[in-house]
Amino acid sequence: MTKAELITEIALKTGFDKKSINVILDGFTEGVKSNLSKGENVYIRGFGSFVTKTRAAKVARNITREISIAVPEHKIPSFRPAAEFKEAVRKLKK
Repeated sequence: MTKAELITEIALKTGFDKKSINVILDGFTEGVKSNLSKGENVYIRGFGSFVTKTRAAKVARNITREISIAVPEHKIPSFRPAAEFKEAVRKLKK
């Protein structure tokens, strides 16, 4: 599903116009990004949590140049689905 398809689906279910939903969706994604970049997690009850994880420092290899590269410790964004969300996905028919 693309962003445009999601906006269309929300518009059909809520009766709001697509332009307003696009603004709201953009605001939501910007809010999640800005809070994660500040080191704050975002919790949405019944849906899940947007959190940051720390990747440990490691030594990586560039095979073509045959050199080792030191990759420092860094943070990455992650999503942890809520129990209700996981259960809903498990119940889907195959």
